Amino acid sequence: MTPTLLIILFAIVIAASLLAAPRSASVEGFFAGRLGGQAPGLWVLVLSQVTTWIFARSLMNAAILGYFYGIAGTLAYAAYYLSFLSGGFIVSRLRARGAVSVQDWLSARFGAVGVSVYNLVIALRLLSEVFANLLVVGLIAGAVMGGGATVAVVVVAVVGLAYSAWGGLSAALRTDVAQMAVFLVVFGLAFLFLILSPGFSFGAVLSAPGTAGSYNGWVLLAVAALQVFSYPAHDPVMMDRGFLADEATTRRSFVHAFWLSTLCIIGFGFFGIQASLVGAEYEAELIGTWGQMFPLWVFALLMLSLLVSAVSTLDSALSSAARLVVEELAWAPRSLMGGRLVMVAFMAGGAALTLWGNATLFDAVAVSGTASMFLTPVLLVGLVWGRRVALWSYLVAFGAAGLGALLYFGRAWPSFAVLLPDGHKYEQLLVICVAVLLVGFAAVLAGARRP
Repeated sequence: MTPTLLIILFAIVIAASLLAAPRSASVEGFFAGRLGGQAPGLWVLVLSQVTTWIFARSLMNAAILGYFYGIAGTLAYAAYYLSFLSGGFIVSRLRARGAVSVQDWLSARFGAVGVSVYNLVIALRLLSEVFANLLVVGLIAGAVMGGGATVAVVVVAVVGLAYSAWGGLSAALRTDVAQMAVFLVVFGLAFLFLILSPGFSFGAVLSAPGTAGSYNGWVLLAVAALQVFSYPAHDPVMMDRGFLADEATTRRSFVHAFWLSTLCIIGFGFFGIQASLVGAEYEAELIGTWGQMFPLWVFALLMLSLLVSAVSTLDSALSSAARLVVEELAWAPRSLMGGRLVMVAFMAGGAALTLWGNATLFDAVAVSGTASMFLTPVLLVGLVWGRRVALWSYLVAFGAAGLGALLYFGRAWPSFAVLLPDGHKYEQLLVICVAVLLVGFAAVLAGARRP
């Protein structure tokens, strides 16, 4: 009964999303997110920010890290949501200096080369967003239906592309509100069942070590602390929403998005921690585990919340991809057709990566987060301190971050393994992050001068 119930519920959500999407599309709505010619309001921005950041991969990561490392693992992942505060600060500084995007500020200081390397990083980030959320769809289909992952991925990809390509950013904003409302209801019901269950204890959850001990969870928390300043700056979905409304509305939206998304992530992490506490065996990215732990209706709500978060992120990633290629790179005409063709290309690329068979969830976060760390010294010294940074310094910082990301991605390769210390992969990641920041700050400070 679970597959049928889940399909019915998901079809209702998709129908609601299609109804919420604008009936007509304009170029300004597609690329600038204008809703009826007006900038989005506070809670449209808040709910859109939250639903695109508590996406399916994040929910699964929070739960899996909670299962293995207890509350330390869940807090480590939740720490990435401090990005709303650091991201809001970066947006505020950019707007104070007259910039209308990160690319605008980088272009004025580092020219075409500086913007190009940044755009490369965010293009890979957007592609990974599409891939990772479709991956969760495939995992759910495999665990719930015992197969059909390919069909499920293709169906969700086509449906998500259909309404995303119709209205672009304006469609993403409007459907995000409807999808977030559904998510909060279904997840809230499942969470109430969890905390009201006879075997649940807040004390036990908050002190849980996980099945693998809490140490590596705390190591990952240190990694998140090092990455959290640069992380939002390489996320075009967040940065795009920082320039849609007036400054006061935008500032408040980032603060509200921070506390709401953090609560959701920690709450979802509780499901993974509880699974470790009751001694449940880890099965199929915890999806199979939950199927054994919870009643049918709770399990269905958990799966529905994951599917809703996957779809809500896909439309935002595609709209940001269209803006990147059309407005920043000018590789396609600024028209509805130009934006839609970009969306098709990114969805096809993400689906191909998903069907290729890669099933790593957190590594995509770690790799992209490490690659973004070249922005930390550049933004702190150039944007906050107000110094002019030499192009060579910028490129050295970028090279160090790129090498660090490659090292972590290929840590099992013999030629890379000899460069890394023995230990858990998160300990290796921490060492890489420290090295990237040291090299980046050394280069940027050496090349910094007064305006």
